[in-house]
Amino acid sequence: MKSFRTEIEDPIVEKDILDLEQKIHAFHNQKIDEEKFRSLRLARGVYGQRQQGVQMIRIKIPLGKFTAQQLLRMAEVSDEFASGNLHITTRQDIQLHYVPLDRTPELWATLEKDKVTLREACGNTVRNVTASIYAGVDPNEAFDLTPYAQAFFEYFLRNPVCQDMGRKFKVAFSSSSDDQALTFIHDLGFIPRIKNGKRGFRVLLGGGIGSQPIGAHEVFDFLEVERVIPFSEAVIRVFDRHGERNRRNKARLKFLIKEIGLEAFLKLVNTEEKGLAQATVPIEAEERALKEALYQSEKTLTINDTSFEDWKKTNLYAQKQKGFFAVGVPITVGDIDSKKARQLAKVILQFTKDDNRFSYGQSVLLRDVKEEHLPALYLALKELQLDRAGFQRLNDIVACPGTDTCNLGIASSMGLAKVLQEVVEKEYPDLIQKHQIDIKISGCMNACGQHTLAHIGFQGMTVKSNGKVAPATQILLGGGVLGNGTGRFADKVLKVPSKRTPAVLRWILDDFEKQRHSEEDFFAYYDRKTKDYYYQNLKYYSEVSDLTADDFVDWGVKEKYEKAIGIGECAGVTIDLVQTLLFDAKEAFEWAQEALLEDRFSDAVYHAYNARVRAAKALLTQGNAKINSHASIIDAFDPEYPEYEKEKGLSFKEEVLKIHHNKPTASFAKIYVEHTQPLLLWIENHCHAKIE
Repeated sequence: MKSFRTEIEDPIVEKDILDLEQKIHAFHNQKIDEEKFRSLRLARGVYGQRQQGVQMIRIKIPLGKFTAQQLLRMAEVSDEFASGNLHITTRQDIQLHYVPLDRTPELWATLEKDKVTLREACGNTVRNVTASIYAGVDPNEAFDLTPYAQAFFEYFLRNPVCQDMGRKFKVAFSSSSDDQALTFIHDLGFIPRIKNGKRGFRVLLGGGIGSQPIGAHEVFDFLEVERVIPFSEAVIRVFDRHGERNRRNKARLKFLIKEIGLEAFLKLVNTEEKGLAQATVPIEAEERALKEALYQSEKTLTINDTSFEDWKKTNLYAQKQKGFFAVGVPITVGDIDSKKARQLAKVILQFTKDDNRFSYGQSVLLRDVKEEHLPALYLALKELQLDRAGFQRLNDIVACPGTDTCNLGIASSMGLAKVLQEVVEKEYPDLIQKHQIDIKISGCMNACGQHTLAHIGFQGMTVKSNGKVAPATQILLGGGVLGNGTGRFADKVLKVPSKRTPAVLRWILDDFEKQRHSEEDFFAYYDRKTKDYYYQNLKYYSEVSDLTADDFVDWGVKEKYEKAIGIGECAGVTIDLVQTLLFDAKEAFEWAQEALLEDRFSDAVYHAYNARVRAAKALLTQGNAKINSHASIIDAFDPEYPEYEKEKGLSFKEEVLKIHHNKPTASFAKIYVEHTQPLLLWIENHCHAKIE
């Protein structure tokens, strides 16, 4: 591996990358077990792939915001380290595939030359902060949320409070009540508002999709902008302390709120807020500055082409800045090869500024394009074969990677998406132009393709016929965004063999075209007809007694279908080995000491807190106590080990939860960190005594 150590300007980033390199070396030399190493690499964007021996790398792109130079850098990295492809995700991230593990530190270092990070793109962390792609150009927005969402991302990146939670934590900012960023399915969602001349946000809490979708709760009609980060930190601290850590399928924030109730949860948040270093975190918000595009022409182009007119109808968005447009560039299944990405970057340099966005619909939005430049931009995109009409329309189909690369994939989402896109574009061009209908596909129930939110959703499944397993599709209908932080989750209608999915889609679209009332959109039509209407008319397609050989081969492959599901890594794995937990505790204590020396007092306190809880879990693991959350560990320790209070004069719970009653000042941090070491020693001695 060639040296990259002297090329990184930021010492914090350099330390991060070198730490990953050292951990990989330790793993290869069996000094770190596989489970421990998994959690370490996930928090650094390195994710196990379905194919053995290679990794998927997730690049964290806050708000989906990228520059032409960053796009060029990612294309370069994909060519050198990965498969020469960039995959846009529904979290506005970029994923690279087929990367050798040993090359991941060098890959990361190369990305950081243009301020692109992998940190906390996976794992039990605050994931990529997503935002409306129209933020800053939306005519309906109260104000531009961009600086606030960016500040949120920067505040929680590498923050000790969210490095090893029970599960991932997702955040979204929408520019207006249209709720383009889907705040209602996030752990925290924010929609800008102005009240009495002050800026603030409507705040939503505890939403999520997956196999059990739950809509978020409104907890503030208006929260001042300077209170957003402290409130969010308190929420994350409560989730970290009280969230489930053993049962992975119950470890999301939505389940914690459901279990203890919203009122009780908010009381815990209020308690946490009292112990924060700052009650408010002011955020400076500068107005967007529009720069002059490089493109110059002596005369205005005119294009007499119906394709150009179709493109203008479906791909343009009039910005609040007069005379400027945002231009949607649909990317089939979110995949753009590195050569085309480079060419697109050159187009961006000519026609737009450095404020373009990857969309949650897995496509690209070019912003700040002058109206008179639209014909020339269209021709430039046409030359790259990126001129497809239909941005965020029926043919702009969302699909997760499915069985192409994902460990959890059951069916080929991307293969199916390509087939359905072809069906729509060849047979239903009028629907693309006239109606806003979403198709979304997920390869399993985890809903990375957001199928539960679709007007027409498809989920990968299996069916059995004569003792053989065939790929299948669950049909879902009627989901979508209602606006203002609300939405509806799609109804599960029925399951059909996968190869019949195009026929099912044709029936649904034909029926909509022929039977709908003149003013009905898909929502209104579905509600009038009801789920049972679709079930009765589609059940013919679910019959499995007459499957052909082709039905046992999934889309996009030639081999006979074989159901194979690996270990899901996206939320990490719970580790209960005593020695591993003690190692974690000592490592957290070292971080606390380091933070104390650097005057990062809040970080020092939280690292010390984590050291205490991890050590306590190591000891309690050897008994029968309930230890499925930090809170349960704290509650269980004193009843299990009353001798600690007798020896120390203060209960473990009182000692640990001093963070509730003390601000993280220099003096408190020093005492809290110093008192952590004898606690760790006491626990380690008792662990060894039990083992002996």
